[in-house]
Amino acid sequence: MKRKYLSAPYLIWVVGFILLPLVTIAVSALMDKNGSFTLENILSIIDPINRQALLLSLGIAFGCTVICVLLAYPAAMVLKSLHLDKKGFAIFILILPMWMNFILRILAWQMILSNNGVLNLLLGKLGIGPLHISNSWVALMIGTVYDFLPFMILPIFNAISDIDEDTIEAARDLGAGSKAVFWKVILPLSAPGMVSGVIMVFVPAMTSFVIADILGGGKLQLIGNIIEQEFTKSMNWHAGSGLSISLMIFVLVSLAFTMKNDLKDKGTTVW
Repeated sequence: MKRKYLSAPYLIWVVGFILLPLVTIAVSALMDKNGSFTLENILSIIDPINRQALLLSLGIAFGCTVICVLLAYPAAMVLKSLHLDKKGFAIFILILPMWMNFILRILAWQMILSNNGVLNLLLGKLGIGPLHISNSWVALMIGTVYDFLPFMILPIFNAISDIDEDTIEAARDLGAGSKAVFWKVILPLSAPGMVSGVIMVFVPAMTSFVIADILGGGKLQLIGNIIEQEFTKSMNWHAGSGLSISLMIFVLVSLAFTMKNDLKDKGTTVW
């Protein structure tokens, strides 16, 4: 029984920094400026501007997740093939940029992708015309993928590393080629890691707003930007809370759908 008391700091943290803020936001979302009950704040997500921002956020998050999956599997396979000492060094290089401040990394990409930035300077040396991708959805996608790619590589790499080499060798002994081994052995067995990576990439990419502010130049409004503006500029906490609750419900439904399908693939159901 005494060991249960060791969880007290964690429970205090959960109540004070997770549950109470959520309750405060929920109460604010269900009230208007006069303190009366209303659903208008939550339903404001269907307004044309908010709906367009939500769809753009969904597109960016979905595209970022797909690109991260496509880049993470080859990277994870290469990491698995390295020797133990080289593998540790490669993982260190992978997570090293995460030690730098997030905003500084995005500002660096702003300098690289600007019209007079490093990228166009190198392209000019090669005789290729300048690329005007600054303050566009392309720059936003590049910054989002760059920021969240490690969160996809690491869980997939851990899942692939847990696959027994004897299983792979058995598939090859039975005549399976490299493609068959990947699609029928490695991919199914590493699916839990991929699901974890999808969750860790899709959710923050869906709710991010700082990357859009810096790389989008204020021209691209994601749902996170609108929520941030409601809180900081319009000082309308009720509207901002309503949009936050709507976004949270949307994300939770998406995650429930993802987890349900993943568990069905294992022969169980989530409910």
